[in-house]
Amino acid sequence: MAMEKTFNAAEAESRLYKAWEEAGCFKAGANAKPEASTYCIMIPPPNVTGVLHMGHAFNNTLQDILIRWKRMQGFDTLWQPGTDHAGIATQMVVERELANTQQPSRRELGREKFLEKVWEWKEKSGGTIVEQLKRLGASCDFSRTAFTMAGAQGDTRTGHENSPNFHDAVIKVFVEMYNKGLIYRGKRLVNWDPHFETAISDLEVENIEVAGHMWHFKYPLAGGATYTYVEKDEDGNVILEEERDYISIATTRPETMLGDGAVAVHPSDERYAPIVGKLCEIPVGPKEHRRLIPIITDEYPDKDFGSGAVKITGAHDFNDYQVAKRGGIPMYRLMDMRGQMRADGAPYDEAAGIAMAVAKGEQTLSENEADAINLVPEDLRGLDRFEARKLVVEQITSEGLAVMHTVTKTDPETGEDVEVLEPYVENKPIMQPFGDRSKVVIEPMLTDQWFVDAEKVVGPALDAVRNGDVKILPESGEKTYYHWLENIEPWCISRQLWWGHQIPVWYGPGNINKNDDGTLMLSYQPDDLVIFCASSSEEAIAKASEYYGFPVTEVADWKEADGLLGGDFTTGIWRDPDVLDTWFSSGLWPIGTLGWPEDTAEMQKYFPTSTLVTGQDILFFWVARMMMMQLAVVDQIPFDTVYLHGLVRDAKGKKMSKSTGNVVDPLEIIEEFGADALRFSSAAMAALGGVLKLDMERLKGYRNFGTKLWNAVNFAHFNNVYDETVPAFACPDAKAAVNQWIIGETAKVRVEVDAALEAYRFNDAANALYAFVWGKVCDWYIELSKPLFGSEDEAVIAETRQTLGWVLDQCMILLHPIMPFITEELWGNTAKREKMLVHAEWPTYGTELVNAEADAEMNWVITAIENIRSTRAQMHVPAGAKIPMVVTEFSDQARTAWEKNEAMIQKLARITSLEQVESFPKGCASVAAPGASFGLPLADVIDVDAEKARLEKTLGKLAKELGGLRGRLNNPKFAASAPEEVVAEARENLAAREEEEAKVKEALARLAEIG
Repeated sequence: MAMEKTFNAAEAESRLYKAWEEAGCFKAGANAKPEASTYCIMIPPPNVTGVLHMGHAFNNTLQDILIRWKRMQGFDTLWQPGTDHAGIATQMVVERELANTQQPSRRELGREKFLEKVWEWKEKSGGTIVEQLKRLGASCDFSRTAFTMAGAQGDTRTGHENSPNFHDAVIKVFVEMYNKGLIYRGKRLVNWDPHFETAISDLEVENIEVAGHMWHFKYPLAGGATYTYVEKDEDGNVILEEERDYISIATTRPETMLGDGAVAVHPSDERYAPIVGKLCEIPVGPKEHRRLIPIITDEYPDKDFGSGAVKITGAHDFNDYQVAKRGGIPMYRLMDMRGQMRADGAPYDEAAGIAMAVAKGEQTLSENEADAINLVPEDLRGLDRFEARKLVVEQITSEGLAVMHTVTKTDPETGEDVEVLEPYVENKPIMQPFGDRSKVVIEPMLTDQWFVDAEKVVGPALDAVRNGDVKILPESGEKTYYHWLENIEPWCISRQLWWGHQIPVWYGPGNINKNDDGTLMLSYQPDDLVIFCASSSEEAIAKASEYYGFPVTEVADWKEADGLLGGDFTTGIWRDPDVLDTWFSSGLWPIGTLGWPEDTAEMQKYFPTSTLVTGQDILFFWVARMMMMQLAVVDQIPFDTVYLHGLVRDAKGKKMSKSTGNVVDPLEIIEEFGADALRFSSAAMAALGGVLKLDMERLKGYRNFGTKLWNAVNFAHFNNVYDETVPAFACPDAKAAVNQWIIGETAKVRVEVDAALEAYRFNDAANALYAFVWGKVCDWYIELSKPLFGSEDEAVIAETRQTLGWVLDQCMILLHPIMPFITEELWGNTAKREKMLVHAEWPTYGTELVNAEADAEMNWVITAIENIRSTRAQMHVPAGAKIPMVVTEFSDQARTAWEKNEAMIQKLARITSLEQVESFPKGCASVAAPGASFGLPLADVIDVDAEKARLEKTLGKLAKELGGLRGRLNNPKFAASAPEEVVAEARENLAAREEEEAKVKEALARLAEIG
């Protein structure tokens, strides 16, 4: 069967993948042995808007290695694929497309028509990443491709009929968890994206260091009160003592001062002990309506940071929120959903009067009542938050309430340095939160949201890992898991979007009373609303009708419901417009994709699943939540093993980003090097817990590795290994030591690969195969077999053909999970096969195939040849020179190995003869081998003096480089200030140069021996 000179990946990959799919090779249960155990992997669902990036390529390669390996072992496998509806990302993409094509906007279309546009987009463009996964070779059962919005209203699926009705599962779980008291609605602080006008998760927030300012302001004490402010040094000596009528605070966000509820100091801060419990004045807003707030104590303020006093704005800061909750401090929201200063509500003087009464203890407010109060003065209402910041700073400064400090400036007229007083504003870098998609500054916002009461469901998820039912790799992942879950907060699951699972909750009016004329009087205040949680509007209407005792209809909002009131006793309920966070729906991925809540055959067979391969960055956001939700819903763990990996970085260990220009497109890699090279590179860098560095040079090397195997098969063709007269490639009963040795080496690597994959040490499996296929098979065995193929003994030739055929088959089989395309192509090009390689039987042979005598003999031969070659290279012996060799020590075992393989050693080491001598003659370079001391007489072969000069020059150059590298690394400033990847690169360079220096010194020592 003729073969091309090289493997044409561009042509072969699509052809081979199509053949696999048409043959049903990836379907659930394909190639399973009778009564086989199941092995199921759930793909971490990529966003439906996504395109393949290096993280996907790496993650899915590892999954594919496992699933192909288990499938070949005969397990009943399922690799479940699917995509996440990606609420905010998809809504953004569709809105952008509407704008680009001059179509009506989302709000102009309305919810129903907009969602039709989203489904249209999904059918047209939502399958991109699935097709790209196929280019990688992902062997998922794509006939079962799931979608987290499958079955929702408006679903236009075509060709996805096998996808479970995921929407039903999501709604059912919400309703059940709500009825169990595990889900509630409350007002809490969330990350708010003013561009998309929705809450977002921490994972969708990018904290970026930007140039910022910290302003220092005075909060005057109420009624003109004063106190003695005393500051001491570490030894207790007084360094400042003065009378003050204010308390100083520092803030990076002056616009939020308008919503302050208190000023907090640490309980042990003696400086402020005299004024704790007193009131102070917020130094902004109309003077006649200045608000007073209490000075309180809390553990949160740091005495040694700034002034030690912290303003508490519970509605706009996560730390302040906790202080406000502990201290019962009211939280006043200052901004609307667009990040502008609020313009709603009563006039400022009325709102400030209520807040003043609260501060004095004359009035209390519920959370909703406090939220309704707008404490933004009229001149700031409706302004952008950053524009309001400028005005607040100007107003405080102009009133003389900025803390002043002395600075030295040059007088422009006299040129002399003079001291002047200026407002104290620190210019300093600050960490600013940005929306990862909107790129706008995120606002901590107090809003009404839906939450999972995570404390009630976290226990079983913790126990499952503690008792070993679920293993997290590496072990550091378990520690992180415990830390997060032991300190868990309520989980916000609502989003203010239209694309997603609409929350199955309807609201109705409360406090039902009758007017004198018999008509109803109902309350639509937030605190009075009645909640009806149901799986459908029909069920919600039935519940509401039963509750009220009269007919109820579904309406758009409370205003429409209010319009229905009349003597006929009827009202309306309206649905919550929010949707569920995608992390909530994807938290049901294991059971939802298998058809739950239906008791499907797949659910019975494949759940709980086996291995989850995912990024360590979503251990909490996805992995822990799947654990909590599956245990809460079906009382079972979702998987038994979690393999966590880090981010794929560039060759220098830097994070890939568009701004630094080091982003690598996996599709471009596939175009240039082929999918197999990318996959092998992924496996080779997948050290458990290690840094993932993608090196383009290694990619080239792995492409060459495939070529090496291809050439070995061509060599086999040339030697008639694949003639039809050759029997099937069963493991031969070899007699020749070379053949016995390579059979044993094959057995060793099979054991090593299986052990590595069982332990999720993908890099060890890849490295073992690389060393075996390239080193043992393609380099050594191919060379060592040539004399056998040249033998006049037909039995030896036949045995060697059988051995080489079997060994190359084993290479293809063992490499297939990592390099499926080239191995499948070779499999089909080499013999008539019963089935494709993807379904070939994984070998189970072991060390029983190792022949100890042949192993010792051939390893001795290889060591001797390698050491002779190394010495020749070190001494710069011309490659073509054939030279004699001498030996002084020769054990019986070494002598036997030499005599059996003399012709082979002489040919491969370019040795003309071997003579045993009493001692080495002058000018001889020693060569070690087990049980033997060889010598190469080189005095007449190389110019010793010239070689010494060359090496000494190299040594001098290395000394300079080593000095520079050691100087940098020994400099504390360099280690402290340089980026981590720069320091790591310097250490790697130092190690490489030190290794090179050792080799040069060794070569010089050898030359010294020669003379």
